[in-house]
Amino acid sequence: MDRTDLSCNWRRLQEKLKAHNLTSLKRKASTDVLQPKQNGVKHLETGNPAVHRPSKRKRLEAQTSSEMGTISSKQSEPASTPIASLALWAEDNDISATDLAEAYGTSRKSPSVPSSNLAEYASEKVNEGLSCTAEPGKYIAVDCEMVGVGPDPDNDSALARVSIVNYHGYQLYDSFVLPKELVTDYRTFVSGITAELLRSARTLEAVQADVAKLLDGRILIGHSVRNDLDALLLGHPKRDIRDTSRYQGFRRYSAGRTPGLKKLAKEILGIDIQRGQHSSIEDARATMLLFRREKNGFESEHAKRWGPSLESKIAQEAMVDRARTKRQKKKRSRK
Repeated sequence: MDRTDLSCNWRRLQEKLKAHNLTSLKRKASTDVLQPKQNGVKHLETGNPAVHRPSKRKRLEAQTSSEMGTISSKQSEPASTPIASLALWAEDNDISATDLAEAYGTSRKSPSVPSSNLAEYASEKVNEGLSCTAEPGKYIAVDCEMVGVGPDPDNDSALARVSIVNYHGYQLYDSFVLPKELVTDYRTFVSGITAELLRSARTLEAVQADVAKLLDGRILIGHSVRNDLDALLLGHPKRDIRDTSRYQGFRRYSAGRTPGLKKLAKEILGIDIQRGQHSSIEDARATMLLFRREKNGFESEHAKRWGPSLESKIAQEAMVDRARTKRQKKKRSRK
């Protein structure tokens, strides 16, 4: 076939398709004008009569989709800030949080960062209990979720979920907790807790035993951590607690008042947390990341209040011993 004929045929086909599309658009536009609010969709008065936008209610539903449920459509697109688990991975691998966000976005279901360890950072094994693989180490961070109980659920709370991560953000423990009191407000919008989730919850006594083992002999990191310990009905030596809500270096972000975890994460770490339903694992990771960012400041402030730790004393004595040995060697060499 001659190329000229082919070109002519191609142009005629394009013109037919174009005419067909215009007819379809006009037909669709007329329907929209007659029924402008059908199915909660409002017609936009633009140059293209087929363009629509979701209703306000549907936009709000998309924005508040939960971490444990439907993922918001926004999260499938690259964002300006990474989530806490990816920020921890970035810091351990000497990558800036901004570069991470620009390169990989914030997908929580299937992070595309090429690392064999990332799955452990980003995964949330909900209600797994004690991890069989992650090592606790010296520092652990805790976060809890509460539900409202009794006749005054706005003021009376009970423990409903506990999450603990290690220094690198690996999940050490996660469990739903069965409240002893009657739950009158699950606070699902914030806590993410539902009656169905609590059907698989462990008893408070079982959770207390597991958490107590993890706490024993370790430094506990938390945000307003005393509230978490009270909910668990557990104690921990004050000397072994680092509370990000009480650290003086963070007070400037809230005009001297107690700063919120969400604000600190945004201002200091450049990450967004607590968007809609909370994830206690993600909040624990953010708390640990805050501590790691200001670890020297935390320890300096802690030493002023409690004095040097036993490890610091041992390290100092070792330095003195090495210096003494070095001087003795110099004296013998001179002889």
